[in-house]
Amino acid sequence: MRRRATFIAAVAAGIVCAAWLRPPASAAAADAIVVGSKAFTEGYILGEIAAQAVEASSKMPVTRRLGMGSTGILFEALKSGAIDVYADYTGTLAEAILKRPDLKSIDAIRQALLTMDLVMSGPLGFDDTYALAVKESFAEQHRLRAISDLAGIEAGVRAAFSYEFMDRKDGFQGMVASYQLHFLPRQINRMEHSLTYQAIDDGAVDLIDLYSTDAKIEKSGLRLLQDDHGYFPVYQAVWVARRAFVEKHPREWQALLALQDSIGVKTMIDMNARADIGHVSFSKIAAQHLGAEVPRSQNLRSSILQRTREHLWLVGMALLFSVLVGIPLGLVAVRFHAAGQAILIFSALIQTVPSLALLCFLIPLFGVGMKPALAALCLYSLLPVVLNTFTGIRGIDPKHVENARAFGLTRRQILLRVVLPLASPTVLAGIKTATIVSIGTATLAALVGAGGYGAPIISGLSLNDMPTILTGAVPAAVMALMAYGLFELMGLVLIPAGLRKQT
Repeated sequence: MRRRATFIAAVAAGIVCAAWLRPPASAAAADAIVVGSKAFTEGYILGEIAAQAVEASSKMPVTRRLGMGSTGILFEALKSGAIDVYADYTGTLAEAILKRPDLKSIDAIRQALLTMDLVMSGPLGFDDTYALAVKESFAEQHRLRAISDLAGIEAGVRAAFSYEFMDRKDGFQGMVASYQLHFLPRQINRMEHSLTYQAIDDGAVDLIDLYSTDAKIEKSGLRLLQDDHGYFPVYQAVWVARRAFVEKHPREWQALLALQDSIGVKTMIDMNARADIGHVSFSKIAAQHLGAEVPRSQNLRSSILQRTREHLWLVGMALLFSVLVGIPLGLVAVRFHAAGQAILIFSALIQTVPSLALLCFLIPLFGVGMKPALAALCLYSLLPVVLNTFTGIRGIDPKHVENARAFGLTRRQILLRVVLPLASPTVLAGIKTATIVSIGTATLAALVGAGGYGAPIISGLSLNDMPTILTGAVPAAVMALMAYGLFELMGLVLIPAGLRKQT
């Protein structure tokens, strides 16, 4: 039994050393200039252009945190200092960030951002506004030229709108109010932006929202409906940066300012098309636009190894937390009824919060990157371990404990030599469940710049590119299978032979 306890201690020590002494390289780039981007094709391209422009003008290393999710996540990252600069749009800044739809001019928006210690460049040269689109055949059938023409037929229109369009004040709600449209809720589908094109191409929906510079408009044979009420604001692309970054790195900021008025609408559409349709890499597209040498890209093997290390870091820390915190909480839940119920209820409540929502809640506390991702994964790992520890110990026949007392064992000896060994099948099953769940949930960490297998998955979704998605999904599945097999082997060592049939 002592050897078993020594083995457990050695495993725990190994996890601690691996987690704390060998962090992934991306987590240690504290002195780098950090460029972020939104999680759609144009965002990736502009982020890569910014990163390469800074690299060409600076000796500072540049860290890319591209594809970080929604506007809210990215803006919180900028304010917290987790990123230094990213590309946004004037309409988005005025409507969604500043909550000042009355701000129409570049100077007015710039002055409002300065009060938040943020600096905005001039326009990059193109306007990328929201638009609604239908198939040309559908438009001809219903004589649709403008959004107002939807009045009267909207109840029968099947629509697919992106999450951000549905939630933003300058999106769906304001549009239907402006045009007095009455869509049936059951006819509206929320989905990731790039997948709306697949939906309308397959005939699953009739109407989608899109960006006016999207490359797939012509390929999908779509007609943009005229915004005849002038509802959608102007969305001119600009750089947004922290004032501290601008003051500390004036040469790098000047390199970004040199890109003002350098990207026309047609240029942006062409670059989006090369990525979406031609499947050209973002780095190559950016380099060719800048007239620079294409940077040497990371090969597939190196990329997967890097993502594996990042993913293992996230999952390993969550596993460590679940063992060192979850098991003691399970013991407390058994010993103290009132506190135990509170612990179980809290663990269960955490599990009911959607993972993406929990990440957003944690950003104001931890910023972006590894910290909020680790915090979320640790919280999610609690319930299986706490509940299984509680259930395993409560299921022990009391006579075994009484017999141990009769033999003169102390409370600590009873816990280590009787209670935990008897509960070990259930406890180990809880740790195994927490680990498998963490491997899957950790893919969302890429939305806050923590990397891992989620990075290629999110990038692939933005491009609707299955091979890119698979470079993240397949290794994640393999890791889950390996973890399952590892826990089966650990069960042979940690679980007494007479109890193994319970696992």
